[in-house]
Amino acid sequence: MGLPLGAALAACGTSGPTRAGGTPTGGGGGGGGATYWYLSGQPQEGIRAGAVERFNKANPGGQITGTTFQNDAYKAKIKTAIGAGQAPTLIWGWGGGTLRSYVQAGQVEDLTPWFGENAAVKDRLFPSSFGAATIDGKIYAMPCETVQPIVLFYNKKLFDKIGAEPPQSWGDIMALVPKFNAAGIAPFSLGGQSRWTNMMWLEFLFDRIAGPEVFQAVFDGQKDAWSNPAAIDALTKMQDLIKADGFIKGFSSITADSNADQALLYTGKAAMMLHGSWTYGMMAADGGDFVSGGNLGFMNFPPVEGGKGDPSNTVGNPGQYLSISSKATAEQKEIAKKFFATGVLDGEEVKGWVGTGAVPIVQGADSNFAGSKDADWLNFVYGVASKAGSFQQSWDQALSPTAAETLLDNIAKLFQLSVTPEEFATNLNAVIGK
Repeated sequence: MGLPLGAALAACGTSGPTRAGGTPTGGGGGGGGATYWYLSGQPQEGIRAGAVERFNKANPGGQITGTTFQNDAYKAKIKTAIGAGQAPTLIWGWGGGTLRSYVQAGQVEDLTPWFGENAAVKDRLFPSSFGAATIDGKIYAMPCETVQPIVLFYNKKLFDKIGAEPPQSWGDIMALVPKFNAAGIAPFSLGGQSRWTNMMWLEFLFDRIAGPEVFQAVFDGQKDAWSNPAAIDALTKMQDLIKADGFIKGFSSITADSNADQALLYTGKAAMMLHGSWTYGMMAADGGDFVSGGNLGFMNFPPVEGGKGDPSNTVGNPGQYLSISSKATAEQKEIAKKFFATGVLDGEEVKGWVGTGAVPIVQGADSNFAGSKDADWLNFVYGVASKAGSFQQSWDQALSPTAAETLLDNIAKLFQLSVTPEEFATNLNAVIGK
């Protein structure tokens, strides 16, 4: 899954599940308390665990037990658990197509009536965050956590080293590639083994060349939508960058879960990186004085010459989402709903996300930015998210799991130059609407 979109959340930490509680974890209707699976990787993991701990302290009669997983492991585990009717009470995710599949299978609760009775809970969140939580006009998930646009990061020191400016167009990107390579610096870092990281490039190229309409046609199930001339143009430009050695050597064997792609940027091995805004906190935590010393630059993806897309548009995750398993007991469902009302994005959690350099999906969250060491970054993200003409959800989250897997598989092949743009389009057209 990448995330709705997008992408994706990169995560690090343990290779398997880790209990963030102490009592046995379980799914479905078993157990007296509620269960909650979520992603590992600091600093995000600590904030999620903190929200659970505060809720449990305030509600001794209705506890939540958390279990953490790495990003890719979680995607496999949650799919299997839901299919077996053994989902945790609280299902963490990215909304969109995957949520639709849960709804169609009757695996998650319809929360529309609950939000109708708890309007104050809904009204304090970004309206845009509810799009990926809504299926056929009904709300099936509680938006949570942060808005996460995909951002073009760059290492200011390396640009100074070769006497260059950040790219203001696609032409600038292509012109920078040979300059950085000549200096022994990879133009772009990329954790290509994770596949959804590659997808972010296509999301922006499609948008900048043609606007959000091309992917919207795919989402709407229009026949042969992937063969749109603008799509072929975007896919061709993508392979042009790859053929020009635009990415770090061996990118197809680098994983995002390891955070190695971020390390290449802050250690000076790569000049730029297109990645989710969630990586800012990780780079600040792991990159020494790279962030605190003012060496990290960031910008929205530049326009493509002759493109029709609005340069203010962005892609990524309009939020993260919590659903309630329909297989949970009545007691577990009540605990989950109380967590939605009193625990999710409480004042401490909002401050926690801001402290990591993230923007919570809470109206007026920018009032917490004043005095923050990350104020410039936070205001940048808040501005991108609030001013975007279009905030497109990550493709692999917007599409059904079946179509998303075909998409990711073909994206990997596209980046390995083992399929042509036309073959890519043909393969994806075959799963439109599936």
